[in-house]
Amino acid sequence: MTNEVKIYRISGLMLLSHDSVPEWKKFTKYVRAVSEKDALEKVYSWLGSNHKLKRYHIKVSEIKEVRLEEVKDKRLIDLSLATKLR
Repeated sequence: MTNEVKIYRISGLMLLSHDSVPEWKKFTKYVRAVSEKDALEKVYSWLGSNHKLKRYHIKVSEIKEVRLEEVKDKRLIDLSLATKLR
């Protein structure tokens, strides 16, 4: 089993304003992780902390490993290309 860090694109729907007027919004998130399971956990954690969502308010439709050239987030690209941390 390899512990190489890969980049995953996770997309799906999240339920916003679930108290008053529920609305499903699309999301796409790029994350660095060792496995799909870890990437999914990061997305659940990120959406939960930033949007106050429970896991049952998030419907993941796709988890896909992507190449660095497909990533649009500059911070993620810079982190992937870093050779050492200060």
